[in-house]
This record gives sequence, C-alpha cells and structure tokens, in this order.
Amino acid sequence: MNFHIITIFPEMFDSYLKESIIGRAIKNKKISIKFYNPRDFIKAPKNNYKPVDDKPYGGGPGMVMRAEPILKAVESIKIKNKKSKIIIFSPSGKKFDTVYAKNSAKKYTDIVLISGRYEGIDARVQKILKAQDLSIGDYVLTGGELPAMILIDSIARQIPGVLGKYESLEEERVSSSEVYTRPEVLKYKGKNYKVPKVLLSGNHKKIDEWRKGGK
Repeated sequence: MNFHIITIFPEMFDSYLKESIIGRAIKNKKISIKFYNPRDFIKAPKNNYKPVDDKPYGGGPGMVMRAEPILKAVESIKIKNKKSKIIIFSPSGKKFDTVYAKNSAKKYTDIVLISGRYEGIDARVQKILKAQDLSIGDYVLTGGELPAMILIDSIARQIPGVLGKYESLEEERVSSSEVYTRPEVLKYKGKNYKVPKVLLSGNHKKIDEWRKGGK
C-alpha cells in the first residue's frame, strides 16, 4: 500500500511514522509514505513568499487553501495502476470506520490524502478530482494531518503482515475495550481489583462471548 500525503507540514508526521507498528511496516516495505508540499508547486516571487491560501469569496473569517497548488501536487503523483483513491478531510464528510479501512486495504494500492488547513480547501479541488469527502468525527481540527495519520494507522493494520502474529487479537479490541494482564489481583489503596473469572476459565467460547458483549 502506498500513501501519498498532500500537506504543507510534512514534518508533523516524522516521529509518528518512525515508531512502533507503522515504523516497522515502512521498514519492511509493507507500506510506503510519500509527501507532496503544495508550496513546492508555486512559482516563487522575488521575496520567495509562496502563499497557498487566500481570502474566501463572499467574505467570512480566516483563509482558504487555493486549488491550483493542490491540484498540481496531485498531478505530480506517479501511480502505476488505477487502484487508487483520493481523500479530502471534512467534518461533514462520510464517517470513517473499521469497515472503510478494511475495504480500502483490499481495494486500493495507492491512497492520496489531502490535508487541509485554515478554513478549508477551495471546493473545486474535490469536484475536479472527484475525491472522497471523509470525516473522522463530529469535531473540527486545526488541519488534516491528524486525520491522515489516523487513516494510515487504521488501514495499514489491515494489510497482511503488518500486525504479524498479533493480528487476530488486535482486531478483537473493536468488540471489547476491556483487556487485562498480570497480576491476577491488583491491590491499590486498600482495595483488590480482580481479573474477570471468565478470562481465567480457559473456556474460549465463553471468553469470545464475553468479548462480544455477552458479559
């Protein structure tokens, strides 16, 4: 899987992509990450200032990311086949979930993630590219970099070999948020906190039922 990220702040991804499962997946060439900065597609004037934003038509607060630098950045991406998807992040977009992540891992070899800033991206970008308008939740963030990291993490874990032998266990967390480890009895401020008996039973059928909510 190849992830192509359009962002004016590629350095925000540095530490996250180098660590843990994602870092290992990149090292083992299970996934690749490439960055494209819209500023690099603007002809520099004499003062070398490269604005990627401008005032919104019709008035209103803030600034809007210009279409041309983003479109040129997307045009520069070299995708060898048609199994690709372009995504723009928006609070009003289709809700991202695990089903979407699983389908994406199976269906695409290249995913382009356009990370907006300011008050958003000129709407013509989405129309021209026929990009998927996607939301990670009912809230507003400063930019699209965090949503891009979330998609990379969630989709990458669906790719065979990324999670290794822990894959099936990891996926169980969708159905149960409760996990336990040693000690069996945790003593804290005079109270004993025990691991649920069902997890100590060795009965995998009952354990699976417990994890699915049948406690």
